[in-house]
Amino acid sequence: MKKTALSLVFLALAGSAAARGDVDVLARTCNGCHGLKGVSVGLSMPSIGGLPRDYLRNIMKQWKYDERTAITMSRIVKGLSDDEIDALAAHFAKQPWVPAKQPATPELLAKGRSAISENCEDCHGFTGSDPDVGVPKINGQWAKYMELELAKYRSKEFKMPHRKMKKAAQDMKPADVSAAARYFGAQSK
Repeated sequence: MKKTALSLVFLALAGSAAARGDVDVLARTCNGCHGLKGVSVGLSMPSIGGLPRDYLRNIMKQWKYDERTAITMSRIVKGLSDDEIDALAAHFAKQPWVPAKQPATPELLAKGRSAISENCEDCHGFTGSDPDVGVPKINGQWAKYMELELAKYRSKEFKMPHRKMKKAAQDMKPADVSAAARYFGAQSK
């Protein structure tokens, strides 16, 4: 209870800072999970710095308006105005994309390459660094995070509105999920 009250006070203060136009103050509320400038150091927490503005804005609004499932983010973004979400999306989109270094064996890379050619390459590109418009970069994104997201897309229990992504994830063989995530996670460029 005390932790929830403190979070609400923190969000209120951050919100008033954004209303004054200080998006840097509001963006600091994201550092604990997504790292400085949106570069995550956590295995299951995504990096968000350098992702497309429209992608960031859309996903945050999907959480806010209960169109997409996320236990933590849904609660956090409900306290933000649409203008604050837009400002945060623009702020993090201006940051550089910094791929996390994640090693993978040649065998795993070959298996992952096969999995992504059937399911992922059309939208995310060969290495995840040259995605379609509105699609996030995933080269060097944390493999564990990508596995968790793919599991949500494969599950009927989670709201995941991107139909093409949902179909692609559901078409994947269970063994290919980890291989694809680790393949993209190992790509530095």
